Amino acid sequence: MLLDVKPVLRDPEVHLPFRFSMDLSDLEFGGRYPVSRPVTVEGEVYSTADVLQLNLVARTTLDAVCDRCGKAFLQEKEVPYSCMLAQELQDEENDEIVLLEQDRVDVAELARTAFILGMDTKTLCSEDCKGLCPRCGADLNLGPCSCKKEQDPRLAVLAKLLENK
Repeated sequence: MLLDVKPVLRDPEVHLPFRFSMDLSDLEFGGRYPVSRPVTVEGEVYSTADVLQLNLVARTTLDAVCDRCGKAFLQEKEVPYSCMLAQELQDEENDEIVLLEQDRVDVAELARTAFILGMDTKTLCSEDCKGLCPRCGADLNLGPCSCKKEQDPRLAVLAKLLENK
């Protein structure tokens, strides 16, 4: 979505709001396609101290799978993004400045990039997820498994001493 920011350039009092939806169902993360619902993007462009500021938030509900226990769950995802907009760059090293092209900015491309970079590298169904037993595969969130704990072979001699008491 190309957004024309001329109204804000002409009048610093103007706030230019925007809202749209994007389809990111083609994005693959870890062999899965978690973005099955539309991503809603809303934000605004405004002028502060002769600088154009763009703020947006991209929101959706992801079809997630826990990396510890493998349970499928829905996860609310909200990714904020902000940057400054400029007609020409003074500082080419600043990543927070986006260059306007003919007084327009591609808000959809900015939102898409921000959303991709905002995706979690590890997804958990809860912060205290216990995961699966490495031996029998039982879900440890449901209770302890019936596996006997394996003894460290380096401590076997000490275990025999305790048995002889």
